[in-house]
Amino acid sequence: MRAISFELIKKATRGDARRGRLTTPHGVVETPAFMPVGTAAAVKAMLPEQVAESGAEIVLANTYHLCLRPGEEIVRGAGGLHGFMNWKRAILTDSGGFQVFSLGALRKITEEGVAFRSHIDGSAHMLSPERSVAIQNALGADIIMAFDECAPYPADRSYIEHSLARTTRWLKRCKDAHKNTGAQALFGIMQGGVYADLRARSAKEISELELPGYAIGGLSVGEPKPLMYEMLEVSVPLLPEEKPRYLMGVGTPDCLFEAVERGVDMFDCVLPTRVARNGRALTSRGNVNIKNARFERDFSALDPNCGCYTCRKYSRAYLRHLFKAGEMLSAMLLTVHNLAFMQDLMRGMRRAIEEDRLSEYKNDYYAGLDE
Repeated sequence: MRAISFELIKKATRGDARRGRLTTPHGVVETPAFMPVGTAAAVKAMLPEQVAESGAEIVLANTYHLCLRPGEEIVRGAGGLHGFMNWKRAILTDSGGFQVFSLGALRKITEEGVAFRSHIDGSAHMLSPERSVAIQNALGADIIMAFDECAPYPADRSYIEHSLARTTRWLKRCKDAHKNTGAQALFGIMQGGVYADLRARSAKEISELELPGYAIGGLSVGEPKPLMYEMLEVSVPLLPEEKPRYLMGVGTPDCLFEAVERGVDMFDCVLPTRVARNGRALTSRGNVNIKNARFERDFSALDPNCGCYTCRKYSRAYLRHLFKAGEMLSAMLLTVHNLAFMQDLMRGMRRAIEEDRLSEYKNDYYAGLDE
């Protein structure tokens, strides 16, 4: 029994864009796909039903945060993440690696794994490849990620080379530790920084393990966007064509277009939900800062080209009022819209790939922006 299957439905005749279908134990995910981030088993300011209504077919949850609070055994006791958070569709869990490496002085890297202190109470923990996989097995996500080192940018070649080698060794340990292969798919992660030959080496090493899917890690960590696109161009084609390809931590519309054109299938990012809580909406005409005084008497919809609940029911003036008044409803309504916008954008990309007009769709999107 395979935890997931991936069908390549259509390849663009111009460029490397792909239209695919990922089948998981909890439903089908049409690709290219954007995954909302539900860090602590919840997409912030949203009911699970609202996330589903946005069109999202898969969400991401965070291994690091969930192992610290409430603990994976509590989640296991609830029947896994699906039962715990009342989400009926697919779930992907990250490995926790990015979070522990972001702790700086609070962590220490060894061959065994990463020793760190909790940001919550300072308690000591060790996250190793085996421990990360065991936590994710308990959480029960459809797709689980290998424990890797997400190297910073900039970093010298020697550091990246050693980090890459350790990530490959850790991936083999993750594969050996994975105890639920029939229900959960383990994805490997390519590293290599901004060095094309190291990216190629990493792609070869992880592909040889014949995993159900592969991710591109270590990008969108501070490097210029053109450099990220260059790394995608040299590395994505080296991953197996018949497996899903996931670019981690990327979610701005411009980056999504560029990565889809280069053959990426899956994405995640906190941006749509985070900026909503700060009063920013992503719209078909560009970003809207709802705090702006010019919206005080603007009784039009947030986005005239959007049919989401927020745009059907509420005006820009009301949304501005909510934000200025500190009402929680502001974050809720803006998040409803931003997630709907992201899913509409991806739906449009899928349709454009099917019709072999992704470049035209991209050009139309940019032509419609006010800024």
